[in-house]
Amino acid sequence: MAVASHLIPAFVVTALLIPISIFIMRRLRTALVPQPANAPNDLSVASDSQDPTATKLSKVLASALPDAMIFPHDEVAFRKSMNSYWAQQECEVVPACVVQPRDAQQLSIAVKILKREFDEREEGKTDKNRSDKNNPAGLFAFRGGGHSPMPGAASVRGGVLIDLSLLREVTPSEDGASVVIGAGAKWMDVSKVLDERGLAVVGGRNSAVGVGGLALGGGLSFFSPRFGLVCSNITSYELVLASGAITTASESSNPDLWRALKGGSSNFGIVTSFTARSFPCGMIWSGFLYLPSFQATKTLAAFHECVKRAGASFDNNTTTASDDHAAGPIACFSYVQQLGIQAISVNLVHTSPQPNEKKWPLYWRESPFKPLFRFWSTCKIRTLTSATDEMNSLNPPGRRQVFATTTIKNDLATITQVHTAYQDAIASLRPVNVKGLVWTLVLQPIVPDWVKKGDANPMGLHDCTENLVMVSFTVNWNEAQHDDFVKTTTRRTIEQMESIASANKTGHRWRYLNYCAEWQKPFEGYGEENWRFLQDVSRKYDPDGLFQKGCLGGFKLGIAESEA
Repeated sequence: MAVASHLIPAFVVTALLIPISIFIMRRLRTALVPQPANAPNDLSVASDSQDPTATKLSKVLASALPDAMIFPHDEVAFRKSMNSYWAQQECEVVPACVVQPRDAQQLSIAVKILKREFDEREEGKTDKNRSDKNNPAGLFAFRGGGHSPMPGAASVRGGVLIDLSLLREVTPSEDGASVVIGAGAKWMDVSKVLDERGLAVVGGRNSAVGVGGLALGGGLSFFSPRFGLVCSNITSYELVLASGAITTASESSNPDLWRALKGGSSNFGIVTSFTARSFPCGMIWSGFLYLPSFQATKTLAAFHECVKRAGASFDNNTTTASDDHAAGPIACFSYVQQLGIQAISVNLVHTSPQPNEKKWPLYWRESPFKPLFRFWSTCKIRTLTSATDEMNSLNPPGRRQVFATTTIKNDLATITQVHTAYQDAIASLRPVNVKGLVWTLVLQPIVPDWVKKGDANPMGLHDCTENLVMVSFTVNWNEAQHDDFVKTTTRRTIEQMESIASANKTGHRWRYLNYCAEWQKPFEGYGEENWRFLQDVSRKYDPDGLFQKGCLGGFKLGIAESEA
């Protein structure tokens, strides 16, 4: 009887906690995965696209590529192309026409036509207009996966949009050592093919992200601890240059261009396919821990400890040894305005779990994350496609989005202060009813040992000796009327975090290009030598500056400004 009397309180507490946890889980999951809230886009072409020059250019393209053109009056096809962007604000930028090339040859024809138009426009400019930063040519843009939320990253109002979505083939080699991936593919296209063959590549962690944008911007992967960044595992690129020439960049062919494409983004041409190294891969272990906000301090400490031991073997003690199959962790802190609550989610991945083992992999089992109280966990053994689909499901398309980022050293005091700055910003958000707002701070490691694996790249991290933390925001909301407020708040908070790191002498110059906001300058963080290298390669392969001045979108190399 005595034993039973001691068990009663615990049983009652458990009975109460289970339904409460289920209720919280369902409400929180619904709020963290909001549904698109916008009405269908108005696809009427902006007035500036009706100018005679744009009409003439569209006719020339239609004459040369009749089976590759989509115009606004082709409503179903045009709307499908416009709605394929991830961020809602990009869907609202309407071009005069869309070119959907079926192969590199069709793309070459389109680029040659665009280059002629660009040359004519440049010749017709006065010296004053040529250097006017507020009057870009805005001739064309091109889109791979369309996952960037940066304004104009892959869109152009009233110009020509080159849509690469038909170039999405995934062709593994017979020996399983490589795979050719079309530049319009998304990572789900790649993993679905390779899962069936027991293979993988160093690729994206979100199934809906485009191959092209991620690979050209650097690219973090679940496999980065083993093989390095995504860009450092691309052995060859096929691309169309500004002249319209179709060429290959590899270690033996145009090696300077090959290196520049590893983090240099869309500044050198339009890539039509990537050849990536592939390797055997079975099921992986992955998922999210969902924790209450009162676990923030312990979560930050656990994150710091895991980053500290990442990429380096300290001794033979299994509790401290590194494991290059352990990716991440990715720690996310979210404020959900419609519920007025905060929550924490942590992504953990191990790319080589023991088959059929229900326990956590040893590395994570002995990590400081294991004992943390949580509402629930989705961690389990699954396919790579399932893991990347879960990441995608947490932030689906159809919402307004903004990114911004900075980089700090793995210093617990700075990490804690950064989180405090995030919390302080919530106070300024609360009085403004930003409908559907989910305000998320993301912390994830970038480790020198990872960066040094694979092929060299120009991102300026090879000389780094300390484990770093990428601090980023991913923010989404419903209505355009709040765009400026959300962007301003995000920028102010990032700049506050940078001031904190500067005062602590724990900042770092590098910014991950794929997480940067429109006002940030990632190439400056590569270091002067690497930045100059990228500029020189751009001048060599695009001497007239088609991709610097005629192509909107993405981060430019600053050539036009420096030579104005």
